Amino acid sequence: MIESAIAWLLRQLAAPEVGLTSVFLVSFVSATLIPAGSEPAVFAVAKANPALFWPLMAVATLGNTLGGMVDYWMGYQAKQTFAKERSSRWFHWLERHGAKTMLLAWLPGIGDPLCTLGGWLKLPFWPCVTYMALGKLARYLCMTSLLLYVPDGVWHRIGQMLG
Repeated sequence: MIESAIAWLLRQLAAPEVGLTSVFLVSFVSATLIPAGSEPAVFAVAKANPALFWPLMAVATLGNTLGGMVDYWMGYQAKQTFAKERSSRWFHWLERHGAKTMLLAWLPGIGDPLCTLGGWLKLPFWPCVTYMALGKLARYLCMTSLLLYVPDGVWHRIGQMLG
């Protein structure tokens, strides 16, 4: 029973008409502290349906930004929970540069914890969200655009090597 439900869910998420839903979910989850990447899903949908490029950029950016907001909230709540914070270079750097540091939320490995630290330090929420969204949009635009210019033959050869 559970196997058929999972198979049905995966078929629904893979369907072209709900490809944007899949990208939203993958982008959201990958922006939380769960280590995952959304770029392959974004690229796959862009490659399969180039007409969806701009809606895809919007959906991926929204999902990834909302995930960053979850990270921010977790940091904010953690700050409320822990009475004392340790002083570190990260804290001083974030406090000095403020919400603009969220432009770096797109960086692999440090972007998601950076959003969490922004909440921990109680940096202003909406400016942080704005800078997060701008950084994440720039990442999706650059990565997907560059990958779309790679000739199809390269992807076929990679697929043959992996398969």
